[in-house]
Amino acid sequence: MTATTMLTPLKEGMVYALVGNPNCGKTTLFNALTGLKQRVGNYPGVTVERKEGECFSQHGVRLKVIDLPGAYSLNARSPDEAILRDVLLGRRKDTPRPDRIICVVDASNLERNLYLFTQILELGVPCILVLNMVDVAEKAGTRFDIDRLSDRFGMPVIPMVASQKKGLVELKMAMSRPDLTAPKPLLDAMPVPIRGALVRSRENLATSGIVSATASPLEPLYLISGHDPTHYGIEASAVKAIEQAREQVEREIPGWEDRLVAARYDAIHAALDGIIRRPDNASATLTDKLDTFLLHKFWGWLTLVSTLGFLFYLIFSVVEIPVGWIEGRFEWLNDIVKGWMADGDLRGLITDGILAGVSGVLVFLPQILILFFFIGFMEDTGYMARIAFLMDRIMSRVGLTGKSFLPLLGSHACAVPGVMATRTIESPRDRLITILVSPLAACSARLPVYLLLIAALVPGEMVPPLTKASILLGLYAMGIIGAFLFAWLFNKKLLPGAPSAMILELPAYKLPALGNIVRQMWSRAWMFIRRAGTVIMGLSILLWALLTYPKLGADPAKPLSEAAFKSAALEHSLGGRLGQAIEPVVRPMGGDWKIGVGLIASFAAREVFGSTLGIIYSVEETEDEDESQTRLRDRLALEKHPDGRPVYTPGLCVALLVFFVFAMQCLSTVAVVRRETQSWKWPLFQLAYMTGTGYLLAVAVFQVSKLF
Repeated sequence: MTATTMLTPLKEGMVYALVGNPNCGKTTLFNALTGLKQRVGNYPGVTVERKEGECFSQHGVRLKVIDLPGAYSLNARSPDEAILRDVLLGRRKDTPRPDRIICVVDASNLERNLYLFTQILELGVPCILVLNMVDVAEKAGTRFDIDRLSDRFGMPVIPMVASQKKGLVELKMAMSRPDLTAPKPLLDAMPVPIRGALVRSRENLATSGIVSATASPLEPLYLISGHDPTHYGIEASAVKAIEQAREQVEREIPGWEDRLVAARYDAIHAALDGIIRRPDNASATLTDKLDTFLLHKFWGWLTLVSTLGFLFYLIFSVVEIPVGWIEGRFEWLNDIVKGWMADGDLRGLITDGILAGVSGVLVFLPQILILFFFIGFMEDTGYMARIAFLMDRIMSRVGLTGKSFLPLLGSHACAVPGVMATRTIESPRDRLITILVSPLAACSARLPVYLLLIAALVPGEMVPPLTKASILLGLYAMGIIGAFLFAWLFNKKLLPGAPSAMILELPAYKLPALGNIVRQMWSRAWMFIRRAGTVIMGLSILLWALLTYPKLGADPAKPLSEAAFKSAALEHSLGGRLGQAIEPVVRPMGGDWKIGVGLIASFAAREVFGSTLGIIYSVEETEDEDESQTRLRDRLALEKHPDGRPVYTPGLCVALLVFFVFAMQCLSTVAVVRRETQSWKWPLFQLAYMTGTGYLLAVAVFQVSKLF
């Protein structure tokens, strides 16, 4: 290939692609390069996340940066790796083929990371090699000859600590070079017989119109790989020709893929000879020492449970001040509106509809911020991969691997990205089972409901935070146990098959990049706020209208007190009639028609349950009642049946908590499962089994509680 003479002069809008293994710090580098100039979406047709941003060269030229999904190889095993393969080969019409590539590798695991790099070298695209986390490697006594490494590969080599932005200036200088040429491929990384077979395979595929006659031999290499069982990104009409091409290469050179892998690693070791120096008496690294404790069969589990327990303790113990501040601001806004506007429907819409509905959700923002921060912290330090390792033994008992636990853990933030995270699972069967059970993990949308009902279950400011934290930890554990049980059931009865093996990289521990964690935390929190300002506000307005109209006219023959009249008007409204119609379904689990309205509304989004109750009780309240300014969590304790019995008994609260642990009440999750599975069969099945389980268990809990 004569690509080594190709020049790519710097031009406005030039596209740089960031590639690398998972956990190499690639996304941290992307954030450091682009700052706030980022756009996040999905690649058309799939749910693989697409991150694009902009930065400027040393001379002010605007450059486009694409953060491609992390992968160990261009041999696609999942949708993530298929996107990487197709973008680098220029096979996606929606994404331009990169003009240049920045290959990020973990300096402390250089040989393993360079496997993908040897494939990048053969693309003939100008490249920059970034040795990230050199501080970790140097602490272990490893030293690099950067100049010889740069000369060996024919490209700039930049040592970096991306989390601290060390080396960022040098990287931008390399990106600004107009004379950057295509790198030197490792000539012995692809044996001549295999290259010849791939050239012949290219000719056959070109005849079928799948590749061009001038395509690189790499294109058929990554299309005919046997590691792509579902042929991600390949049109169905081309699959048969690709299968035939693979069979042809296998006949010519039996075991060619294993030979190619061995040749690549031999070439890597030869290329690094004399460039990397390690101490002869290297002692155990900090990562090794920590793993002896954190992966221990007893201490590892104790650490994990303690960490999660501490998280839930913080959620209850440190948020009273910000929660009180948010409640106070909404009460202040409520008073301002009432002072400026005369009594009427418009004022009622603003105070009892919009403010009551949105405040019922935003009041839980501090707890959600804590949850997002902890998840980001565990990901950034490398502890999240250890959790997957610990869980692998348990997951194997239900027919899955530890990799399936990562989507479950991610679903604690939101089930939508949790379901999307299953794309890293190679086995289509394991991936489908994980999709079906991931929404059972308690997402952040459930957290406002949990906190509201726990406050009703154990009311009072004097209740120790540890008590409430223990209840919350139990709810999260119930969701995970439910996911395990259903995964085992689906593995045995619904989708039987042999379990897959797990290959998981345990990255070195590193200090977290707090700036990146805060940025991710705020990004997720802003999505929550935006949802409260759009979806939840819209639903709040709709619910207020349903609970206000049609209005009940006063009957002079039967005068009622103001409180009794408002209660009768609420029951007379469309929302009240709907609630009374479904009350026979809700009554076995201890609820009344008001709770029924809340459950129906929560099918759009779980967190709407609290805002719905806020609207119902705000509409029902009178101006002269002492509890008119009572917080919703305290208002539930005051709610009574007509005969004076409290509505929110411990039995009802526990039944509702169990219902929300299992029920599928999120249309966004239904939509993303439909996109992931390309069928309505599985999301409808998921909706039926989860909601049915939640209802039956809630009824059982309440009925048993009546016996005591």
